[in-house]
Amino acid sequence: MRAEALKQAGGPPRPGADKDRDATVLARLAALKEMTVNEMKAEWRRLFGADAPNNSRPFLEMRLAWRIQELSYGGPSRETVRLLDALADELHGKPGRKALIADPRKPVAGTRLVREWDGVEHTVTVLRDGFEFEGRKYKSLSAIARAITGTRWNGWRFFGLREIGRDKP
Repeated sequence: MRAEALKQAGGPPRPGADKDRDATVLARLAALKEMTVNEMKAEWRRLFGADAPNNSRPFLEMRLAWRIQELSYGGPSRETVRLLDALADELHGKPGRKALIADPRKPVAGTRLVREWDGVEHTVTVLRDGFEFEGRKYKSLSAIARAITGTRWNGWRFFGLREIGRDKP
């Protein structure tokens, strides 16, 4: 029933759509600043149905503010939660999922990067899942730059690939 109502209404209510709801949420958020830690812990119990995990005032304020807004306006979509879970799994090295974190600076697979160093021309081929240099597969350009120079380099910079937003004159 709720999902159908949300679909008809165009999704969960958003800030600015209902002035009375916004005023109530803002008043509740402002009230957090006036609460003692014990009062915030009681509010936590009411909103989360469990005891607060610690006594840190900044933590309690931040999480309670999030929860108040989440209950009023809705939380992240199911798709967003799945994406965040997949990114967390990838970040923590859990196997079984296709990598989602892609560097937008990475050229299209098949691109050849050429760099001269100490009078020698070095060619790297971009692969879908890494890079190939001198018959070996590497995960990063930095590892290749280190193999070429013997010192640590930012691989993107070494091969002349600039960061997004910095390629403007």
